[in-house]
Amino acid sequence: MNVNVIERVRSALPDAVVRQLSNCLGLPSEATAKVVDITTPAIVAGLMNKCATLDGARALFATILGQEVNADIAEQLPRLIASTTGVTQLSSTGRQLLEHSFERRIDGLSDAVSMQTGVPAHATHAVSGITGSILMGVLKRHILEHRGNIGQLPALLGQQLPHVAPFLNDGLTTVLGLGGAAAFTQTVGSQVRAVSSHFDQPAAAPAHATVHVSGPVEPTLSPTATSVVQPAREVGHVGPKAKHWFGVAALSALIGAIVAMLTWVALAWCPAATSLLGRNAAAATLETPAASETAIAPQAAQAPHDDAASASGKIATDAAPAVAKDAQLIAAVDKNGKPSITATVQNAAEKSALLNALTKKFGAGNVNADITVDENRKAADWLAQIDALMPLLSTPGAELKIDGTHVELSGAAADAKSGWVDRLKSLFGAPYQVSAFDAAQAVASAAQSFRNAAKALLAPGTSCASADLVKTLNMQVVNFASSDAHVPQSALDDLTQSAQLLKSCATGGHALKLEVAGYSDNVGSEAANLELSKERADAVRAYLVKAGVPADALVAQGYGNVRPAASNATESGRFANRRIEFSEVQAQAQ
Repeated sequence: MNVNVIERVRSALPDAVVRQLSNCLGLPSEATAKVVDITTPAIVAGLMNKCATLDGARALFATILGQEVNADIAEQLPRLIASTTGVTQLSSTGRQLLEHSFERRIDGLSDAVSMQTGVPAHATHAVSGITGSILMGVLKRHILEHRGNIGQLPALLGQQLPHVAPFLNDGLTTVLGLGGAAAFTQTVGSQVRAVSSHFDQPAAAPAHATVHVSGPVEPTLSPTATSVVQPAREVGHVGPKAKHWFGVAALSALIGAIVAMLTWVALAWCPAATSLLGRNAAAATLETPAASETAIAPQAAQAPHDDAASASGKIATDAAPAVAKDAQLIAAVDKNGKPSITATVQNAAEKSALLNALTKKFGAGNVNADITVDENRKAADWLAQIDALMPLLSTPGAELKIDGTHVELSGAAADAKSGWVDRLKSLFGAPYQVSAFDAAQAVASAAQSFRNAAKALLAPGTSCASADLVKTLNMQVVNFASSDAHVPQSALDDLTQSAQLLKSCATGGHALKLEVAGYSDNVGSEAANLELSKERADAVRAYLVKAGVPADALVAQGYGNVRPAASNATESGRFANRRIEFSEVQAQAQ
């Protein structure tokens, strides 16, 4: 499946199409081409990073094969951008696809490109979305043509590294959450290769383990079980049992011909429908689950390949299993070296393995363990390294959180002198991501997300829907100092923008009455936390009122340490729980 996707995107944008797009955007052709040349490698890098984890690869594979991605976009592009409306719709679709894949807004990327090129931000926003639509379509087309499976997607993206690396810089990689450009390009290749290898050569299940068909099945299937077979693009059809497939296949072919003819007529005679039909009807209707994982029929691991299903070009299941959550381990070690463990694993065998390892190390009664079995969880692959984690779990003040393939250290374990971050990176290897919690970095990341969302709501013509407004306000982080109720300097700019946002929406007829709620972690007494949370909520309300928000539009309330957003056992959890939360106050019935 080797291909240069950068060149594929460029080939979808010949000079005539670039001129056409530039006319819609009011840009010189050279400026549009320059934005595409910078944006495309950055987006590929972001997708590459997504495929650096097992869950990320699954989610991206499902997104690419979704109906919103147009596999024929390269051929249809001149028609899709024939009007300003078409350009706007195509850009919006691309931005939504990228933000879903990256799990962050991409305004930061288009803003960075605007700064590097001098092209106005509104134009780089549009081009980044269109580039995303083209790139996703190119990937979908290639996967369908080569009947690709999940494991081949990270391999395909990893092959782009030599084409992408020369165009990356710290400005682009940082806004995408990839860290420094040099560090990213040095590590991501091995990570995506490891993920690809995991899917293509999955580890055999232990002899004592019980296999549950209701759990995620991709890692235990052969590559052919997750491959995409699609000889006919127009219609996706779920194959029946083998003895009936001839008649159904013929009916599918007839329906496909009718749909194709109707699509051609609509595109030829109804230009207004082009942007909708061009994106969906002419693309493959290869269905994927709404959740982040591709659902495979449980029988695929046991029964021979169904020829009718193969001819249909559709991945389906008679009863799709629920999406499984990651197995999780949270550990906090007290000053005497006694750990408290909270974990959720898939089955009794995993629970027994974890308890046995803890008892062997610490002895009965010398560890607090609360282990829950949930058959809807994924397998706890990290249990293979549990013995090697025991020195960390006996380090006074250490905190550890493992959520699937994400490993986070805090407390004494995050101290650079301890070397635990590097030791665990070496221990787990790819595709695990090991990091130390950094409150300042968490605040900065939250601030960037909030500012991008607020900027979008402040754009002309944007509706201030109450749900969108509250969601945006809750992206900001007011990181109060310990036992302090003064609004920190790091939050002033965001709160000022919050006030501007509230005033703008009120001017536009969308005035809301909001509750400013304060919450705390569980450090200290409940009474003290309740009082402190109220003081912090009052401080935020007072700042917003001083910034021009009507006093009667805001009420403040403290709730102490109730309704925690995360576990208080780790620093990141306590950070999340010390929060200010906005909500709409519902009018009381008279």
